[in-house]
Amino acid sequence: MKVCLLYADHERGRETFYYDTESIIQDLGLDALFLAAAKEVIYDDGEVKKLENEDIFVLETLRNAMMVPLKSKEEIEFRQDVIRDCLKFPDLIRGLYSMCTSVVLNWGEKSRGRERNNQGSPAQALVEDIKRLRKYCDALALIRDTMMRQNELTSKGLTMFRGELLMSFPLEREANIRKLLDDILFFTDRITVNDEYRQQLVRPRIVLECNLEDGLKLGPMKVHEVSSETSKFYKRGGTREKIQRFKESRIPDSFLTIEDPRILGQTHQLEYELVSHLVKKLKNFKEEFRTFFEQLKYQTAFYVGAIQIVQHMERFGMEYCFPEVCDRRDLIFEDLKEFVMAIEQRVQVIGNTSSLKQKDLLIVTGANQGGKSTFLRSIGIALVMMQCGLPVTAHSFKSGIFPRIFVHFTRREDSAMNSGRLDEELKRMNDIIEHIGEGSLIMLNESFATTTEREGAVIAYDIIRALKEAGVRILTVTHLLSFAERVYNETKDDPDSGVAFLSAERRQDGTRTFHMIPGEPTFTSFGLDLFEKIVGGAN
Repeated sequence: MKVCLLYADHERGRETFYYDTESIIQDLGLDALFLAAAKEVIYDDGEVKKLENEDIFVLETLRNAMMVPLKSKEEIEFRQDVIRDCLKFPDLIRGLYSMCTSVVLNWGEKSRGRERNNQGSPAQALVEDIKRLRKYCDALALIRDTMMRQNELTSKGLTMFRGELLMSFPLEREANIRKLLDDILFFTDRITVNDEYRQQLVRPRIVLECNLEDGLKLGPMKVHEVSSETSKFYKRGGTREKIQRFKESRIPDSFLTIEDPRILGQTHQLEYELVSHLVKKLKNFKEEFRTFFEQLKYQTAFYVGAIQIVQHMERFGMEYCFPEVCDRRDLIFEDLKEFVMAIEQRVQVIGNTSSLKQKDLLIVTGANQGGKSTFLRSIGIALVMMQCGLPVTAHSFKSGIFPRIFVHFTRREDSAMNSGRLDEELKRMNDIIEHIGEGSLIMLNESFATTTEREGAVIAYDIIRALKEAGVRILTVTHLLSFAERVYNETKDDPDSGVAFLSAERRQDGTRTFHMIPGEPTFTSFGLDLFEKIVGGAN
């Protein structure tokens, strides 16, 4: 049985990850986002009361799923619609996740317990299989009945899942499985408790047919009936138990197996063989639904994480939207905010609005500490979230799809580096170029600023021009002013150049607004502003 909540036509397992996912996570600061996704926000009278401890499985699921980009508009919209349903019915998706977690955890504990006991006896292993099948059946019935009560679902994913449940585990199939499990109850539960809390003894009723062959040997047997019968339980050795045994001994052509250990052992072996044969009939059911619960746990964990991401957006008062897929050369957004900064610093983040149509190269320049790197990260985070179906922190967001995203951010020098910072940058860039191709997107943040301005400008110009000619989309933040000036002079009179320029806004008094505004690149970083601020503060 398929779950298909992440993809309309297949389960997970055929994913293609971004190249160098660790760099994307590190440079965009996504670990903070994964951690937020793993923590449920608990409200009390509309106010945030507390954050639950992180669910490591949800965290790892988001870390994995967000590094697998969806490749079409249809895939993105499919997942967005499921998230919309999850936001309307959060208890439903949390309940599904909780049920699957319980089943998978129970299955794992039983397996580990068997390994610790050197796998135990075959009979004990069979008992554990039967108990697991009963738990699967109970959980499936609960999930199916829960989904049947949800008549207001609109997403294709959840409605298909409900239909698949009804088709793969109808009431008739459940009844047949339960009857079989009830028939072999004697093998797992010799003593049960009825509705009136009275103990009952569970006994097998096995009817066989066979012929007597030469030497009074039994011929091939045919099973007519295997079932469980209950009777009052009497304490062993007590008067009532002795009376019961006496009555049974008076039945014609019968005998008590407990009177002879050899016969008792053969009886138990017969019971084991018969029950094992019946359980094998449910082997496909067991394998089918063990995979089902594992898949459902993973896929619902993603949507639990999505719900909790939205909770944190609301917690910090950030507007969110579901992105729209558009032409690959377009990037249009309104009031886009850097979500990770809000999570980490708990501050009101300044949003940016931009409309880049039919552009292949964006160059961002301007004042130091003007918000350029934050702006670039906000775009990168939004693209990664969009391409796994998640909402983004913006009033609106439109972009093309880029299954291959690369990041090249300046790194601090540390003891792990075996060469200079420029060499390290060039090695990373060379590695990217070996894997990049047409239709890719690369984000460059202060790349090649670790050498002289003149040398860095030449390196940046040659590499970026080659990437652009190869059909790669480039977003770059740079202080290499001669590089920006050269590109501007070459393209300013060509409306079809595919190049756009933004600058970090700076007011006359030196105040940074953290807004990126279009226009001619700023050919200074206004470093004196920072100098005066530091010196003035010291005085």
